Amino acid sequence: MLLFALVGGAVLHHARQAQASRDAFAGQFNAADPNQLALMQAAQRAANAPQVAAQQRAQVSAEHSANAAAVAAAAAAHKAEEAARASHGSSASRSTPRTPDVGPIPSSCSAYTGNRALGCKLVLDAGLSLTQMACLDKMWTKESNWRTTAENSSSGAYGIPQALPASKMATYGSDYRTNPTPQIKWGLAYIKGRYGTPCDAWSFWQAHGWY
Repeated sequence: MLLFALVGGAVLHHARQAQASRDAFAGQFNAADPNQLALMQAAQRAANAPQVAAQQRAQVSAEHSANAAAVAAAAAAHKAEEAARASHGSSASRSTPRTPDVGPIPSSCSAYTGNRALGCKLVLDAGLSLTQMACLDKMWTKESNWRTTAENSSSGAYGIPQALPASKMATYGSDYRTNPTPQIKWGLAYIKGRYGTPCDAWSFWQAHGWY
């Protein structure tokens, strides 16, 4: 304790002497003398140095804290996004295989009439099986009942495959609004590009009510 008191007293004495020196210097200061002005400015900078250093350290610490918080927030957001994607993918992924309700599979296209018979022919022409036609029949019966002029009053989806907009089917024929051939061809191309097969599309439809 005595040692601490002696050290503290020495420090206090030194601080008082330094303050006294600054006060004495300030009393003798002549603003017209450039040398005295420079010395006074140097003395002020030296006196303020501890406070400036402390402020700089505080600023650096605050910046580090802010950066750490930003990194943590970004990491949390990324983790949440990945979790949401994983959840969405597990519940509604178009690539996830499902077991569709296929029902009876016809032995030939003669089991169908009208636009369905045409659809069956185009399915086989596309290298697909009668099983795929069975899935397609169920899905497009739900969508349009195979009517070329079927139109959804809410969305504007049109035709046998319910294309949105209908003009997409023009790629397969300018008479796409009334001709079942361009409608079915477009529908099969759409299914192949998005789902792979009609049965994959039908599986998705069963889970979501659209494809």
